[in-house]
Amino acid sequence: MDNAGISIDGLFLNADAGFDCHDFRRKCESAGIIANVDFNNHTKNDEKYLLDRKLLSLRYSIERTNAWMDSFRSVLNRFDKTVSSWKGWNLLAFHVIFLKHINRLKKSR
Repeated sequence: MDNAGISIDGLFLNADAGFDCHDFRRKCESAGIIANVDFNNHTKNDEKYLLDRKLLSLRYSIERTNAWMDSFRSVLNRFDKTVSSWKGWNLLAFHVIFLKHINRLKKSR
């Protein structure tokens, strides 16, 4: 599957139990997406699905970073129309987040 020139085949999806259902997992699988979804009552005893709990525990860091990304208006509102502009704004936001994190670490020493 191809979306805006970006391949999603082999994409890794880390999600909580709210997304756990057979239909969601099948759709991910048919699109070539590797779903690491926590179990709930729907698939609790289904051994055909794997779950990497260590990767799932990293979800908080990912969600926090996504929230930081939402603070960048150019990224959130998507004013640009080209993929290259979208990538550029995202890279710029990632750099700013990284520099703020490094600065915070320096101050705490």
